[in-house]
Amino acid sequence: MSITDKQKFVLFVLGKIYEESNKKLKDRLLQVSISKPAFIEIVKKGGLTEKGERALYRNLEDLEKLNYIDYENKTLKLNKKGLNQYTKINRELKPYLNIIKIIESENLVRRTNKARTTFVGFS
Repeated sequence: MSITDKQKFVLFVLGKIYEESNKKLKDRLLQVSISKPAFIEIVKKGGLTEKGERALYRNLEDLEKLNYIDYENKTLKLNKKGLNQYTKINRELKPYLNIIKIIESENLVRRTNKARTTFVGFS
């Protein structure tokens, strides 16, 4: 059984949260661990999705059944299969995310003489 787009989304969010959280701790002998309720709270309060809590919980359970994540000692972990899938998704999205960052951080229109500003008429 293949993974759905919604499950890929949840897997990507989980992987990205772990990746970003552990970056801050890489010089220490610590690692972040996240429980299901904590993950759901982060996703909901962060505005990362409009899915309901139950739908997120179900997606986590499905990912667990498909052997993409492990739930041990009340913490979520990407296993080898899940990490490979996360890496694949991240690799596919990275060029798009980089373009968005560049466009949002710089005024690219300013770099050309051919772009023009025009007034939009009001009707």
